[in-house]
Amino acid sequence: MENQDKLKESIRQIRLLMSTIFIIFIAITGILVYLLIDPSLSAFQSSTPEETYAAVPGTTIEEEDDFDKIENGIHLRTGFVEGDGLMLVVNNCTNCHSAKLVTQNRMSKERWVATIRWMQETQNLWDLGKNEEAIVNYLATYYAPTAKGRRQNLSNIEWYDLEN
Repeated sequence: MENQDKLKESIRQIRLLMSTIFIIFIAITGILVYLLIDPSLSAFQSSTPEETYAAVPGTTIEEEDDFDKIENGIHLRTGFVEGDGLMLVVNNCTNCHSAKLVTQNRMSKERWVATIRWMQETQNLWDLGKNEEAIVNYLATYYAPTAKGRRQNLSNIEWYDLEN
């Protein structure tokens, strides 16, 4: 009977040792998997990133925040051409869509008016009131249709035959 008790005690100790080794193995495996997923251990770092600002020589904050700046006759934020009614167009047209949509659609004065009416009827564009004439004049002046001609014939080209 004494041998059986010793055997049971030995089995219990082996089982305890195996359980301990298994738990240590699982813990090490978990740590290694975490290191594979997040090698920088970002979960243990400060949650507030440090912000650094660098000053660009020759610029000031006022220059960078000037949304209505015009250079070489072009409104920088929108790409519109400088002219009478520019800011009316910027304030009324770019609220709903990109300035590129305006610049790519070159139309006559009548077509601009028809487009504005269509937007008022179907797209809920507000009544432009007395500003409409200035807006249409600006658009018809700077974004009128342009005559597109045929490209010039190719000349001074050395042609050759393709061989198989």
